[in-house]
Parts: sequence; structure tokens; C-alpha cells
Amino acid sequence: MFVKVVRTVKKYFELSKEELTSEFENVKKKYDELCALGLNLNMARGKPGNDDLVLSHKLLDILTSKDNLVGKDGIDCRNYGGMDGLTEIKELFSQVIEVPAENIIVGGNSSLTMMFDTIAQGMVSGLGDEPWLNVKDRKFLCPCPGYDRHFGITQHFGFELISIPMTENGPDMDMVEEYVKDKSVKGIWCVPKYSNPTGITYSDETVKRLAGLKPAAKDFHIFWDNAYVIHDLYENSDKLLNITEECEKAGNPDMPIIFASTSKITFPGAGVAVEAGSKTIVDMLKARITYQSIGPDKINQLRHAKMFPDFEALKEQMKKHADVLRPKFDAVLEEFRNSLEGLGIASWSKPNGGYFISLDVLDGCAKRVGELCKNAGLVLTTPGATFPYGKDPDDKNLRIAPSYPDIQQIKQAANLLSVAVKYASLEKLVK
Repeated sequence: MFVKVVRTVKKYFELSKEELTSEFENVKKKYDELCALGLNLNMARGKPGNDDLVLSHKLLDILTSKDNLVGKDGIDCRNYGGMDGLTEIKELFSQVIEVPAENIIVGGNSSLTMMFDTIAQGMVSGLGDEPWLNVKDRKFLCPCPGYDRHFGITQHFGFELISIPMTENGPDMDMVEEYVKDKSVKGIWCVPKYSNPTGITYSDETVKRLAGLKPAAKDFHIFWDNAYVIHDLYENSDKLLNITEECEKAGNPDMPIIFASTSKITFPGAGVAVEAGSKTIVDMLKARITYQSIGPDKINQLRHAKMFPDFEALKEQMKKHADVLRPKFDAVLEEFRNSLEGLGIASWSKPNGGYFISLDVLDGCAKRVGELCKNAGLVLTTPGATFPYGKDPDDKNLRIAPSYPDIQQIKQAANLLSVAVKYASLEKLVK
């Protein structure tokens, strides 16, 4: 949920010109002191830190040359075949994304690759209608703040990107329902649980309204990137309605195309990704994969199947990740509370899971905050990246990724960031 924070302190907007100037001088002094430390910090992307990665070192030793390298269905994992992946992984992810195992395709390490390939298939062969390449004014809906790599894929293929504001319940559904009346609108990007970067989980009503859409385009699809489906930080985890079941109830079984991976469960560079949908959708995707590949890396899939023989083993892994990540998120949020709360210059999310904190600063200040942080040795996600075309219309949103640095670096980074927010805010107000 997005939290607007308030405390009993004097807001910057209530200060006199003299008080603002004095406060700016104090903040500038603190900022100069931080610059002198020669910091080298990075919160630019949601990369797992070393303390997360070591949790999966068992994968490196779980198979040996003496092991039987044959899958559950008799597939020799050393050889060609098994185009849509091992049954063991399908059965595991069936419990994760709540889709029948037979409707899941297991690929390589990257769900983003599967998304790119699926959009490419829509361009060349279509996804239920004519190839999108023939639709000259093709459009895609982009909830924002959102995931820059999603936007980049559809921009690469020449789609017009339509910004849909995020609310505390998910994308603005009034706008979505209006835009899908245009048959040139072919899809919507969704990170439905612990959304990147706001941490919002779509409400039941939002999921039902998405499932019940009546788009003019018969090949409109919901690209449901459930990247953080089991990435809870706290016991009071968010609950997400099953999009597959809701679409079936609404008479739209072919509308969702679902993605997930182990990228932040095991090794991002050597994980397992999956794609799922109705039987119609899966058959359509397999028709392309038949020409694209003679089979994925089944040895890596077998490693994962042995490490996670059942859903309980996977959930135990996620508890360990939560124990690593929770203190990092808490450190950032504590710094924001101590340094920014009640000043009237910032608001931030407090997610129950996922990998990001969304920070909103004063309009027109996000780029300046990014510049100040960079000059002092802290790299953030480029301001504006969370919007289509990299352009935040209000220049206020910053995506904070606490996962990669260690806890001491996180505290330093959060402190520097808070000082930079004050600096940029006072600089604007003084002028």
C-alpha cells in the first residue's frame, strides 16, 4: 500500500524565507560531508545481494556425474527433447502461479526473454488475430510507475505506450476499460503482486475488472508478470486473486499470459523461467517454440527440481530470503521516518514484499535528487525510468532497490538519499 506519512513537525512549506535559507545551509553542509566520504553505493536495480545468493549454493553440488540425469517422465536431461520443460518444474510452478501443470511451459533462466519472444510472436504471427506488424497504430497499456523493461520491449516493437496511473488498488481501471474500446490496443503489462516499484498488490476488484474486460481487439492480452508471487517480507503477506480462474469465469480464458521465474529465488543468471496460459495460448506458443528450440537447459531444471522437491521446500527458501531482505527494507523505511516524515516533501511505499520501495518527492525534484546522489557516490535507478519513454511527467518518482548492498551500505545509502531529498526540496523552495 502507498503510505502518505505525517508527523508533528514544521513542514518546509510553513517555514519563512530566512528559516528555509538556514535549513538549506545546514543540509548542504551535511551533504558536503557525505560527498567527502568517497562513498561507492548502488541501489539502481533489484539484484539479489551476496547474502541472498549464498542461499542457493546447494544447487552447485546437487548433481554429480554419478547421478541419474533422467527426469520424471523418462527424459534424458543431457540430450535434446523436452521442448516445453520438465514435468517436475511444471508441477512445482503449478502451485506457485495457480495454473494447471499441463498449461505451463518451462524455459531458460529469463522470464523477460519469454515476454520478449511472445511479443515478437504477436508481431510476426499474431496472438489470436492478424500479425501486430500489420497494425500500424498498435498500442499497449502501461501502468505506471512501472517496470522499465516491460515498457522497453513494447517500445522496441513500435507500440505506442499508453500511461495508466497506478492507484492503491492497481491500475486505474476506469481508464483501462475506456482504452480497450480501441481495437488497436493489444495488451496491458501487469506486475500484480508487490508491483514494481510501488509494492502494490492488485485488489480483488481490480483483478475481477481486468478479467472481465471486453476489449475491441480479440487478440488483447493481459501480460501477467507475477515476478514476486511468493516474495513476501512479513507474515502479513498480501493475497492475490487467481487471474486464470477469474478470466475463465468472465468468459475470457485466453486473455492472460502469465510469467514467473526463480530469478530471485535461486540464481538470477542460472534460474528457471515459466510461461503459462490457457490450452489455446500454450498451443499457440509451442507452435513457435517448435522452430525456435530443440529443448531448454534441462540439467538446470533438474537441479532446481532436486533442490525443491515440493512446494514446502520452496516456501522454506523464501523464508530465508525474507530474513535477509527484511532488515534492509526496514533500515530504509526507518531512515525515511526519522529524516523525512512530516516535512511535506516526500511520501513512500511500505510494501509487504517484493524488491522495491517507491519514493515520491516534490514535483520537479526527482532528477535533481538522482544527480545529487550520483555526485556523492550513490547510483539510483535513472529518474523517469518507471514511466513509458523514461519520462516522468511530474519528475517526482524514484525507485529504491535495497536488495543488493549489505546492511551497513543500505544505512549509508538511505541517509544520503534522505539528505539529497531535503537538499533538492529546499533548493527549489528557496528559489
